[in-house]
Amino acid sequence: MKIKHFDLEIDNSNPFLNCKLNREQYAQTLTEVLRNYSESFVLAINNEWGTGKTTFIKMWNQSLRNEGFETLYFNAWENDFEDDVLVALISELQELKELGANKKFSGILKKAAPLTKNIAIGVLKTQIEKYAGSDVIKDISNITKDSISICLEEQIKQYKNRKQSISEFKKSLEIFVSHIKGNKPLIFFIDELDRCRPSYAVEVLEQVKQLFLVPGIVFILAVDKTQLCHAIRGVYGNENINSEEYLRRFIDIEYSIPAPNAKEFCTYLYEYFQFSDFFKSNGRLKYPELHEDGEAFLKFSTMLFEFDKLPLRVQEKILGHARLALCSFSSNHYVLPNLFVLLVYLKLMHNDIYEKIKNVQYSLQELIDNIENLIPINLKEYDLRTFLYTEAVLLITYNASNEPYHSKSLFKENSDSKNPQLSIKSKIDTSANNESLTQMIISLSQASRVRYYDISIKHLTRKIDFTEPFFMKTTE
Repeated sequence: MKIKHFDLEIDNSNPFLNCKLNREQYAQTLTEVLRNYSESFVLAINNEWGTGKTTFIKMWNQSLRNEGFETLYFNAWENDFEDDVLVALISELQELKELGANKKFSGILKKAAPLTKNIAIGVLKTQIEKYAGSDVIKDISNITKDSISICLEEQIKQYKNRKQSISEFKKSLEIFVSHIKGNKPLIFFIDELDRCRPSYAVEVLEQVKQLFLVPGIVFILAVDKTQLCHAIRGVYGNENINSEEYLRRFIDIEYSIPAPNAKEFCTYLYEYFQFSDFFKSNGRLKYPELHEDGEAFLKFSTMLFEFDKLPLRVQEKILGHARLALCSFSSNHYVLPNLFVLLVYLKLMHNDIYEKIKNVQYSLQELIDNIENLIPINLKEYDLRTFLYTEAVLLITYNASNEPYHSKSLFKENSDSKNPQLSIKSKIDTSANNESLTQMIISLSQASRVRYYDISIKHLTRKIDFTEPFFMKTTE
């Protein structure tokens, strides 16, 4: 049994073979951009964290290689331990030096040497000791006007030398790239830029624009632009800085991968985590009232994820947690699949609400208000009925969690027995006097197969919190 989603295996000959999101079409579109836009440029793949950017980038990278492009892949997040961005980026170029360009790569290293941080620091230290004395670090007041003047002259000289070094570096890089790229541009992927230390992320952008954007190279940045903008404002210590405008200096083309079909992805995760092994097990198939649990679980999960527009990685975490929690259910336990998914979602996404539900700290009206605040208004008829059913199950099992003498009726005491009225008010049930929700609760109370009023919500929360023994193995 799988309880964690691992990276997809990328087939070298058919990179999108295992893609479950139908994203090869977007890679083909972007490849045509690369073919038809011959100038050097920076393309940003802008999607939120957890939407599968890295997997897409890796698949597209292999696809480009299969079509004869030379490509490089740099994970900025994994390399932000390296203080010198220039060193890190040049190290990636080293992968290409075997393409008959050893001497040209050596030329890049030679021209880059004056630009690295370590050498610059060494030069600065030497100049300070030469002109201001070795005690200057201990006592800055030892610097005289003459030594400051000399240092300034040296800094001007260093500035001119640096400008010359940058020009020479870019020329040597252009020669190197023209030698190895053939008639297609060199594609340099930079991934996870938004997850780096803010200062590192900004420096990568600066280095790409100032040093590496030469004819023949196209940079592909995988970013969450919102988070990257936060990083930029943090580096400059000013929340009012126009970080969007700042990024426009570096990004020439921006592209967002369209969101996948929620049903398709949820179905894929359902199969990946092997939910059918539980819901369709021989033990559960003995009980007719449990036969539809798997289908109900999948439908409600899809609906819930569509409501909240959850990132793919979050959907994986919710269903992974749900699959593990199912190991605490025996074959004859009620899962109440809609409510079960809702509670797992609340635990991971709105834990404050989940804890109060678990500990029965809400009044019935507070419970409904907090849940309905998470659900969009104007639901389609089918979605509305599905959610009202889930809400009815929630109300009944939550009410059953109270001690008998604390349990409150879901209906007003003075209600007509033929026309009972709820003691709470639903905002999403637009029928007169919440008639739809009322009838749903009455229908569940009269159900012959499942005795909802005898099931406490703690029956689910204890399993979701892993405080009950497992009945099923968690490994294959």
